[in-house]
Amino acid sequence: ASVPQQGTNVFNKLINGDKVSIIIGPTLSNTAKITDPIAQKAGVPVLAVSNTISGITEIGDYIFRDSLTENVVIPHTVKVAKQKLGLKKVSILYGNDDAMTKATYEVFKKVLQSSGIKILGEQTFAKGDRDFSPQLTQIKAQKPDAIICGALAEEASGIITQARQLGIPKTVRIIGGNGFNSPGLIKNAGEAAEGVIVGAAWNISSTAPLNAKFVSDYTKKYKHAPDQFAAQAYAGVQIAYQAAKASGGGGDRKALRDAMAKIRNLDTVLGRFSFTEGRDADHPSIVQEIKGGKFVVLGN
Repeated sequence: ASVPQQGTNVFNKLINGDKVSIIIGPTLSNTAKITDPIAQKAGVPVLAVSNTISGITEIGDYIFRDSLTENVVIPHTVKVAKQKLGLKKVSILYGNDDAMTKATYEVFKKVLQSSGIKILGEQTFAKGDRDFSPQLTQIKAQKPDAIICGALAEEASGIITQARQLGIPKTVRIIGGNGFNSPGLIKNAGEAAEGVIVGAAWNISSTAPLNAKFVSDYTKKYKHAPDQFAAQAYAGVQIAYQAAKASGGGGDRKALRDAMAKIRNLDTVLGRFSFTEGRDADHPSIVQEIKGGKFVVLGN
């Protein structure tokens, strides 16, 4: 549910009406901050598959996630980008009305500053905006080495396309986090997406057998390739299944929670997966470059 009140209603129904043993979701971090405490109080395990802001698992010991946080993904992204591109100065553009895009901005800013990379200026946009030319015109005048962008794929596609249309050259790389990791971005931005750098938790081109089968099956069923959120959701089901099997399959909520906390080195579409002691995802992040219309690993 994208509206927090709807999420609250759904969680109450699942917990008290349907008597579920585990909840996978919700999609947005904004919603999770309100709904997860309900599950924690009721002793129902929650497995977040797309929440990347900090503070989610701190809600309580029944809250888990398989999505790597921006705190894990972005420092690695900045490190690789600095090494490969020699970044010295950047401009920032981010969505200021969404928990995930704000978290992306906050982590990027902190890491850039600690890495000695100069921030020339900061611009914002709102969810649903279509015209980014005012912000990009200012950024063009700043002459950055790269544009750091906190956005989801839909807005990111427009930003990337309009940046190139305004004459910002491809030598000025556009760098994003988890929200950029969608085939839809490449499809919508087309040639303009070439050279974009994406910090992420999953690479669609991985030839690992489980991932290759997932990508093939998903594409056949839905007629388009999966994005990172689809992969994390599928991994969430794999993790929940393993916990159910390990706890005897009886559906006891505490037994499921305890079994999930013990998961280590489980083979999933995300790769070998473990939970940290704090119930966050523990697997390597990936830095990708869009090259030839595909996500190519730049560093891991």
